[in-house]
Amino acid sequence: MSGRTELPSGLVTFMFTDIEGSTRLARMLGDEYRLVLGAHRSVLRAALSDFDGVELFTEGDSFFVAFQDAGAALAASVEAQRRLSAHDWPGRDAMPRVRMGMHTGWATPVGDEYASVEVHRAARVAAAAHGGQILCSGATALSVRTDGAPAPTVTTTMTKQLAGVDFLDLGPHRLRGFDDDERLFQVIAAGLDRDFPRPRTPGSPKHNLPAALSSFVGRRTEAADLAELLTSNRIVTITGPGGAGKTRLSFAVGERVLTSYPHGVWTVDAVSAATGLAPALAAALGLRTEPGRPVLETLLEQCADRRMLLLLQTCDAAPAACAGLIRMLLAACPQMDVLVTGREPLGVHGEVVWRIPPMTPADAFTLLSERAAAARGGRPGPVEESTDLARVASRLEGSPLAAELAAGRLRMFTAGQLAARLDDPIAALDPVSGEMGERHDSITASLDWSYRTLSGRAAGLLRRLSVFAGAVDLSAVEWCGPDALGSLAELTEKSLIDVVPGPLYRMSEQVRAYSTRQLSAAGDEHASRDRHVAWSLHTLDSVTVDTDGQPRTVSLTELAPFVAEWRAALRWAAAEGDVSAGLRLAGGLDPWWREHGGAREGRDLLFRLYHRLDEAEIAPAALATAYLTHAGLADDRDERNRFLERAERIARDIDNQDLLVRALVGGRLTLLENRNYDEAEQFCRDVIGQADQSEAALPAVVTLAELLCRRDALDEAADLLGGARQWEASRPEDRGRRTVDWLLGIVALRRRDLVAAHDHLVVALRSRLRHGFRGAAADAVAAIAVRCALGGDPGMAAVLFGGAEAARGARRTPMFGSFWSAQQLWLRTSLGDAAFDAAYAEGVGQGFDRIVAMALAVEHPDLEDGAARFIGSALRPS
Repeated sequence: MSGRTELPSGLVTFMFTDIEGSTRLARMLGDEYRLVLGAHRSVLRAALSDFDGVELFTEGDSFFVAFQDAGAALAASVEAQRRLSAHDWPGRDAMPRVRMGMHTGWATPVGDEYASVEVHRAARVAAAAHGGQILCSGATALSVRTDGAPAPTVTTTMTKQLAGVDFLDLGPHRLRGFDDDERLFQVIAAGLDRDFPRPRTPGSPKHNLPAALSSFVGRRTEAADLAELLTSNRIVTITGPGGAGKTRLSFAVGERVLTSYPHGVWTVDAVSAATGLAPALAAALGLRTEPGRPVLETLLEQCADRRMLLLLQTCDAAPAACAGLIRMLLAACPQMDVLVTGREPLGVHGEVVWRIPPMTPADAFTLLSERAAAARGGRPGPVEESTDLARVASRLEGSPLAAELAAGRLRMFTAGQLAARLDDPIAALDPVSGEMGERHDSITASLDWSYRTLSGRAAGLLRRLSVFAGAVDLSAVEWCGPDALGSLAELTEKSLIDVVPGPLYRMSEQVRAYSTRQLSAAGDEHASRDRHVAWSLHTLDSVTVDTDGQPRTVSLTELAPFVAEWRAALRWAAAEGDVSAGLRLAGGLDPWWREHGGAREGRDLLFRLYHRLDEAEIAPAALATAYLTHAGLADDRDERNRFLERAERIARDIDNQDLLVRALVGGRLTLLENRNYDEAEQFCRDVIGQADQSEAALPAVVTLAELLCRRDALDEAADLLGGARQWEASRPEDRGRRTVDWLLGIVALRRRDLVAAHDHLVVALRSRLRHGFRGAAADAVAAIAVRCALGGDPGMAAVLFGGAEAARGARRTPMFGSFWSAQQLWLRTSLGDAAFDAAYAEGVGQGFDRIVAMALAVEHPDLEDGAARFIGSALRPS
């Protein structure tokens, strides 16, 4: 140390040093600590004396030194740290980690000591440092460097020593015992450690939650639910697919509960914890490893009595390590709670698994709107874009990642153009492959992260399930392979498959698009899609054929769960699959297309199948049946007649009477369209006669009955329909509609027979409703509206008419169009325009389910109480 006996005066730089964890080091080294302590003192004294430092006192492992020059103090501290690192210590753990702190201020010695507050400030700066770290106050940094140049008092030797030395601004900190903030700087130099926890100051933040770079949209209910769960559970795990917003939600929860944890809320990401989870958590808490002691022990000891919350992010990156650390923390730290995020649970005892739901459509729209405006330089899109923007938001499946990617795409596309391309979300939203970076930069990168962790069997099941169009039940999963159950559990645990009520197993469109690409890359697409076609035929049989082999009543309600799958299978069959299977699927979908307006799709797919007929051997009857299906879907009479003729030729060639009658019956439609009613009536009579008691003639019977009603031949119509009830009951494709009962109800209405009308129409409505024929059910509601009018309740009649028209509209055929119009005109005249319009509007606004309930609740005519069978006949037009 300097031989000067006088103490520096004026602008003095004070330095304090001590060994971090000296007690731990002494306990570890035992008697050898004396030698290490002595060597430490020798190294420090030699370095400090080289730069004219005046040692005021040394006590234990601490030094208090004064320098007349701040540059000398800085040079001395850097040199001391370098010599300590270079010294030959007994072992790596035996090297003392010395923390140093400096402050510069005006001071005058009194005898052999200083009575100045600046000394205390320097001591507090040193107390904020970590072992191996040099901290200095803003005053010292300013004294050493002015505008980036060395202070004029720095000597040539010091200038050389300070070459490459710089300061890292650590920001303002409150030192213990001082009311003002002190800006602290870390000395940076070659050979010195650079990475340290935050300074040890009493004003240190109680969390390390990152500052938000963008607004947090929605999720208020979810954040509240999670905060409530933490009040009664020590470990809660947020699971969900990549890009679902788990991390951002956990930060929101952390901010919400910050006041409930006096010792803070601390977040650690398993992905970025390169040195390990325990060191990363220790660094976040401001803890440093102690010589000869595992950092985990230090961590457990320091956290043992702290009331704190740990946010452990992305635990699926290292599930075993995360689970092990959490078990030890929860056991040793009874006041600590843990909130975990990951794509799968950790399996820790006491873990509450909370699956993050998709964003609500409203929140997804808000998020997309805000991010789209930001992507466009802060400029909102045009007002007229909002409808298309809502379409985009509804297709994103509540995924924040997809919303962020979609917002970027809106710099290049309109919202309408983007919405039209979202059938394949990866193609529409992902950047090109060369632009993909971190796992949250694209849907593909996010899903790659999960896919790489799958077992071979689970990855195979995921690929095979991608050919399904929607959610599937367990039997469908088992169809994909004998090992499906175990693999399904793995896929659900890793958030690649959702379990929805049923239970059913659902794959998001993003996962489906990704898995389909993996399926193609694996070379399994053809086999998997053929398997899906086979499954589709199996399910088609299950809803159309009873266990005893008899045809079941065609019910759109039973078809509904399979329609999307059959359509997907049919598209594959039409492109590259089995043509015969495709024709069968088209026949199965025929009633659905007719009810729900899919005629064009049906015809297009049938045409594609016809083009591949030379690739397969198709039974003539199967081809004729397909032609009849096609004719029924045709909206052009020439096309319809062309396929009816093809079916008729085949039927005659193979002498199939049933097919022949069905082909002939189709010809009545052209006559009806041309309003050739007399000719159509005769045509129907001829077909019925030729049918020779074949139920295939039922459509001709129905048409003939309608024509008879049109010309008020009601008795003949009733007799004809009465004889046709058996035919309808034997036709599975027709008996669910109960058309015969409906027409008998119409006949009864025209006869003013309310009892018979009510009985027939209620039977028809219940059957149509049960079997999913919504349009036909609306016709029945309209007929019950007429029954109400005839029964003296015109207000209810107008309401039911409004609901029926809103749902589908009463049939506007030439036979019945004038009938409905006449009833509504009479109601308008009876009620008056205002009352009729109000009642009609009420029906429109009720919703169809409510309207059906009202129709079924109409009271049955009570003949025992004297109600006349022909009530109202004198008041109503024919």
